[in-house]
Amino acid sequence: MRRTLSTDSIRSARRRFFEAGLPPRGLVSDTIAQSWNRCRALGLASDARLDAGPLEQAAVRALRERYEELCRLCRPEMEALYTDAQATGSVVMLTAPDGLILDAMGSADFLDKAARVSLRPGVTWSEDHTGTNAIGTALHDKRAVEVRGAEHYFGAHRVLSCSASPILDGRGRIVGLLDLSGEASVHHVHALGMVRFAVDQIERRLLERELAGREVIRLHADAALLGTHREGVLVFEDHHLVAANRYALDMLGVDWDEVGRCRYSSLFESAQPRGRGVQELRGPGGIAFQAQRDVIPARLPRTARRSAAPSTPTKRIAPLFDDAMRDALQRHARLLDADIPVLLQGETGSGKEVAARELHRRSRRADAPFVAINCAALPENLIESELFGYRPGAFTGARREGATGLLRDADGGVLFLDEIGDMPAALQTRLLRVLQEREITPLGGGRATPVDFAVIAASHRDVAADVESGRFRADLYYRIAQTTLCLPPLREQADLADRITQLWRALGGDDQNMPLAPQTLQHLAALSWPGNMRQLIGALRTLLALGTPGQTITPEDLPANLQPARETGRAMPTRLADGDVPAMEQLQREAMRAALDACHGNVSAAARRLGISRSTLYRKLGADATRTSAGS
Repeated sequence: MRRTLSTDSIRSARRRFFEAGLPPRGLVSDTIAQSWNRCRALGLASDARLDAGPLEQAAVRALRERYEELCRLCRPEMEALYTDAQATGSVVMLTAPDGLILDAMGSADFLDKAARVSLRPGVTWSEDHTGTNAIGTALHDKRAVEVRGAEHYFGAHRVLSCSASPILDGRGRIVGLLDLSGEASVHHVHALGMVRFAVDQIERRLLERELAGREVIRLHADAALLGTHREGVLVFEDHHLVAANRYALDMLGVDWDEVGRCRYSSLFESAQPRGRGVQELRGPGGIAFQAQRDVIPARLPRTARRSAAPSTPTKRIAPLFDDAMRDALQRHARLLDADIPVLLQGETGSGKEVAARELHRRSRRADAPFVAINCAALPENLIESELFGYRPGAFTGARREGATGLLRDADGGVLFLDEIGDMPAALQTRLLRVLQEREITPLGGGRATPVDFAVIAASHRDVAADVESGRFRADLYYRIAQTTLCLPPLREQADLADRITQLWRALGGDDQNMPLAPQTLQHLAALSWPGNMRQLIGALRTLLALGTPGQTITPEDLPANLQPARETGRAMPTRLADGDVPAMEQLQREAMRAALDACHGNVSAAARRLGISRSTLYRKLGADATRTSAGS
């Protein structure tokens, strides 16, 4: 784990290096110091005004088409990281192998701020162009890198805290990069671990493409870790190593250059495993590994090939609802069958999409498509083409065959409009027309196509209040909110300890013999979880990824922002006894005031930290929030 450096030491390092011309020994990591030296050798001036304008939109679209397969491959992990990025006021980005940003998802506020320093699609963040930064330095070093604040070479970038990891194929070639960036003042402690975990999943799916007709050996020192994302994977053809993952090469002390060149006999002292059971292999110097061998048929159907992969990606968690919520979902599924749109309201991370998928599963359209559209995540210049489709040649860069659009993809099934409260006003008008007329006209004109779908909308915003303020169309609101289902925040749910235990079991904590200590479970159940279920699941997945199989998870293993007050130096919000409503309300107000204090009165930043909207913060604190904001 990287040693945490203070802001003062980084300032001292910059003075020594940029002003006195001296090496910043011990004041920054070797990774940063070496990158600074490379940038200086290139003649980059740290105080220079950067010229990093983005490509034209047509060129960006062309690049996205060129890397369409990469974007599709990375989409599940980007969306998983996006949920955390949005809650923490950060953005997740995918780049091409040369560091050009292809896509960005996350906090709308931070996307705007990032764009001011050219951290946006269409801009290249290679090290020789943009100085020391997580994207460029990770691509240069071919490994995961974190660059915080003033560790960036250019002074203008010190507002950023970035964590990035290159995506490697089975031969060690860089095919892209995943990055999680936020404000330096609110650095995400486990960002680098989360990015690494996401890239692991992507690389596993990439490696699946190398398996057909070949021999696969999976290995680890601990047999319990075979089948997990930490196992090493080696792919052989005629006893030659033709592909691998980084874990296997690290275990064997082999460089990527050896892939395609070395033979099995140069890697292991033991004969190749036979059969399908776990066997012991002796590696370099007699190091013992537990290993398992698979031989993948040459002509597997795609579905079968996927099942023959070394292991599945991140475990999907079955929805956990209490009796009251199950009854409410059943009632609203009947309303959905009667073509009555359902609006889901709940705080960020409260499980709105999980509830929407459960409504779909319980409805008569369960065997038809479920098409989810995040109205806040679609690039504004591509929203109409993504939703309504387009005819061939509708605009520069359009595909020759055109596109059907997401709304037509939902025909016959359920359309889920997530974060509809953040939909641009111009698009609200077009969507209303579609919902009224139930037909779609693609960009570029042509004949309208009838569509039939049930509608579920969701928002963390108070959409009714947005209607009153004029931010959201009243006619669209009454069209989508004919019935409303409110999802309670996690802190208001009973038996939270039982819920955490079930989630830990579902994620595989018991499978890896990593029990939660009673004091850990008690502490987790006492937190207020402003990010709700999303934050809780993210914290548990982080513990699972960073924990050691066979060892109990103690409070000291928790992320720093979740550790008990004695560890962090500040009191954490606690969860009070059931029925103690007045005390809970007081607790919420105290947590909100603490967030305002921590953010120096910045209401937007405090709301992001709490995972709520600004309007909710104003409503709960009233004059306190207004006074604090005015005085900041």
